[in-house]
Amino acid sequence: MQLHGLKPPIEPMLARLSRELPEGRLVYEPKWDGFRCLAFCGSEGVDLRSRHGKPFARYFPEIADALAPFSSRAAVLDGELLVVASGSLDFAALMGRLHPARSRVAELAARAPAALVCFDLLAVDEDDLRERPFAERRARLEELLREASAPIHLTPATKDPAIARHWMERFQGGGLDGVVAKEESGAYQPGRRGWIKVKHERTADCVVAGIRAGEDAAGPFVSSLLLGLYREGALVHVGVCSSFPLSERRKLFAEFRRLAVRLAGHPWERGFNLGHSPLGRLKGSAGRWDPEEMEQDWLPVDPVRVCEVAYDQVDAGRFRHPARFSRWRPDRDPQSCGFDQLAAPPALLAGLIPR
Repeated sequence: MQLHGLKPPIEPMLARLSRELPEGRLVYEPKWDGFRCLAFCGSEGVDLRSRHGKPFARYFPEIADALAPFSSRAAVLDGELLVVASGSLDFAALMGRLHPARSRVAELAARAPAALVCFDLLAVDEDDLRERPFAERRARLEELLREASAPIHLTPATKDPAIARHWMERFQGGGLDGVVAKEESGAYQPGRRGWIKVKHERTADCVVAGIRAGEDAAGPFVSSLLLGLYREGALVHVGVCSSFPLSERRKLFAEFRRLAVRLAGHPWERGFNLGHSPLGRLKGSAGRWDPEEMEQDWLPVDPVRVCEVAYDQVDAGRFRHPARFSRWRPDRDPQSCGFDQLAAPPALLAGLIPR
């Protein structure tokens, strides 16, 4: 039976950012650090869709198989795809599941099996629940998943802000991206930022060891700073920072041009690790100051300047997203900027996701 008429694609409901945890008639849930996924279970089988409506089922066959029993209930679930490894979430392994070769799908599913943590229910049986209050949708979701087992999970939820703060302090960085606050009376609004996501901002003092630059009609400017931290005496590339107004970018170009050095003898003369980028390792190029030539390259500078940046997630020793510039730290010795500043290893997530 499938009388509710919901078919893919449907835009998921979104959340707006807050730095403070709101209070009131709210329900708090962990904000998982994975892939958003809408699961359509019906008479035609299981259809998994990404946040932007792209098909996911062929990449995660174990999830589609686990959801097959819900097809008789014509359920439409909202959740997050995750890969759990050693008690924490492995975002790199999750990214690796999106492999274009069908021949490797089964191999990857066995090597890095995914889980689906469900946090909302848009429809079930003949009922379209999108206009129903969240408290009712949550109750229906709990009933639907009462007998569910791995890899399908129900996300934890609480009305106690103290518990929500505990989740953020204990687990953020190991797979939690913060917490989400939802009004008990709120409807499900596809594409609207009706929920509230709360994240802690973390900071680190990083060494600037290179720049990328561009040029427009008014002249050259810095497009991003290349950041490093010291580990056992070696300066390791950890990411980039690019949050500057254009006027500041022009001043920075003039300042860092004076700090330019040749690539030979620079800490990154042999290139640096780009983490899981398809480029692998990026080679440097010495002495290129023509902006047209350096559009796709980086320019080595003397690693003597330190800046404080704000970041969200760290994957394999690198900032996952561009860091946000906070301030310059002329008082900080570059050699003192090490990996010890990054968030301590978080507690295991076993208490939140039973495996």
